[in-house]
Amino acid sequence: MAFSLKRLLVGKPISTEHAHHQRLPKWIALAVFASDALSSTAYATEEIMLALMLAVGFATDPTTLSRLNYILPVGIGIGILLVIVALSYRQTVYAYPQGGGAYLVAKENFGQKTGLVAAAALLIDYVLTVAVSIAAGVAAITSAFPHLQEHPGYTVYLCLGFISLVTLLNLRGMKESGTLFAIPTYGFLLSIVTLLVVGFYQHFNGNLSVYEPLEHQKTLASPEFVRNLSIFVFLRAFASGCTALTGIEAISDGVPAFRPPESRNAAITLGWMATILVTLFLGITGLTYLSGSQPILALHNGQIAIEHGHISSTETLVSVLAHRVFDGTGIAWFYFVIQAMTAAILILAANTAYADFPRLSSVLARDRYVPRQMANIGDRLAFNNGIIALAIASALIVIIFKGSVTRIISLYALGVFLSFTLSQAGMVMHWRKLRPPNWKLNATVNAVGATATCIVAGIILYTKFLGGAWMVAVAIPLIVVTLQKINNHYRSVAKQLSLEGYRPQQGLRHHVFALVPDIHRGVIPALQYARSMSPDARALHVSIDPTREKRLRERWELFSRGVPLTLLPSPYRSLVAPVVDFIKQIQAQDPRSLVTIVIPEFVPKGWWAKLLHGHAGLLLNVRLHELPGVVVVSVPYLIEAFVELAPDEQMEQPAHHAAHGGH
Repeated sequence: MAFSLKRLLVGKPISTEHAHHQRLPKWIALAVFASDALSSTAYATEEIMLALMLAVGFATDPTTLSRLNYILPVGIGIGILLVIVALSYRQTVYAYPQGGGAYLVAKENFGQKTGLVAAAALLIDYVLTVAVSIAAGVAAITSAFPHLQEHPGYTVYLCLGFISLVTLLNLRGMKESGTLFAIPTYGFLLSIVTLLVVGFYQHFNGNLSVYEPLEHQKTLASPEFVRNLSIFVFLRAFASGCTALTGIEAISDGVPAFRPPESRNAAITLGWMATILVTLFLGITGLTYLSGSQPILALHNGQIAIEHGHISSTETLVSVLAHRVFDGTGIAWFYFVIQAMTAAILILAANTAYADFPRLSSVLARDRYVPRQMANIGDRLAFNNGIIALAIASALIVIIFKGSVTRIISLYALGVFLSFTLSQAGMVMHWRKLRPPNWKLNATVNAVGATATCIVAGIILYTKFLGGAWMVAVAIPLIVVTLQKINNHYRSVAKQLSLEGYRPQQGLRHHVFALVPDIHRGVIPALQYARSMSPDARALHVSIDPTREKRLRERWELFSRGVPLTLLPSPYRSLVAPVVDFIKQIQAQDPRSLVTIVIPEFVPKGWWAKLLHGHAGLLLNVRLHELPGVVVVSVPYLIEAFVELAPDEQMEQPAHHAAHGGH
């Protein structure tokens, strides 16, 4: 049943020889790798506005309110930065067609430790990408249906449900999930373009609707929150808006997923993404500036609700813009299209992280810095373990931060821009070492990108340190240390398994023992197997139950087929300790001995039937595997959950039946 359910949810296996058919065309790759970056336009402008509104508060002073207009220069600065970073990563795509992104670039040009810093930053980035994208998508839903905000737990439940959905879709394979995600991606682009075209047209014709919640918000006064617009606030707004750049590195990480020629197709897709991203971000920022729109803030007793140094919205900026553009028109229903497409793209934008986190994890596993299981490819040609690990980590973030977009974003951008900086600085070193034609121009482009992203990383650390960036600053070195510890373990294992200088022991003596809890049909095959390995095989019985020991002695000669029986006393009723002590005695007497323990076990059909029986052999098996020179063999005996009983047997409970229950 479990296998059938897996096939229903995940799909039929895909053979390795068909892996090339899973490569992505550009139009699907845009949906897979660019959905995170494109979806950030739904909340990046709002984050700039929230940072400014935290300083301005609800004020009636026109001079104070006018400071919100700084959203435009902040947005233009972010747009310029976006173009610089996109041009820089375009060169990475061509220079590193094998993928790997910032980790590989930093490792090859600065050394392994710097590469691990980039990898740690990227891993954090991908986890937070899922958490932010899903939380922002749920925020779009709750903006359209405010009653969902009445219970704070609903937000978390919705987030966890959508994480499960995206995880399941990605377990089906990248190409299939990408095809499904293309619909909301292109639907979002079309709906936002419609919003901007109609919005600008109505603004310049003076037809934008008056939105009552927005007008009510502007009349509220809370002078205790009115502050001067310091350089710190300006920088904090800039840092918040830089979330528009998150995900722009995804294409450089996943170049091998493109159809040939991989680098060229990846570069074209990156150009599409950057053009669309700049257009949508500056379009939303410009319409917000011209129309004087704001997100509707959460209030507490008529005042701005500030939690952990952040303010949050009960209705998103995109929702407010959509209301103002479409309310009172013949297509007022298009508001719900906007919200539906925004929620869909934000939720499915997590797919970018699902494409890159498992791929980066597989590269790290190949270099022996994460568990090697991360490199395993599932039957749908997806890195299943990486996908599941990402889902668990992002779900924990959502639970800890209660699905709050603003609180999670405070952690978000630092890791992103740190990886940007290391990647672009590494590209400068790459060009200087290889010195191909036009290398100075290429190095200059990457140097500008590295400088810009380094400055932004410093701004984010400075302005958001207490708001949550400190967690990332602490987590990155901890992750690096963990990765190094894992690598040290694998290197130690490799050294111990190396055949260099190895001389196998000669004259090993083989001791075979069959562990017998009782004498019945489930034990006889184990005795036969032990005898087939050695004519000197012996049976061991741990004396815990005197009644069972007596019955065993009485029946042994009849059914044992000549296998000698050794009784091990157990005054403290332990199964494991007497067996371990006995083996150690054998090894002390004969240091070159090899000991094989044969454990009989009967396996009832049906999962529920297994719960009715003890599994003492499992604990013994685990303990014996820790002893050197010991081999453990389990001999299963399959039994039915039920067999037909005669009427006179149905109520019969012989003593030996009851005794068997402890096996």
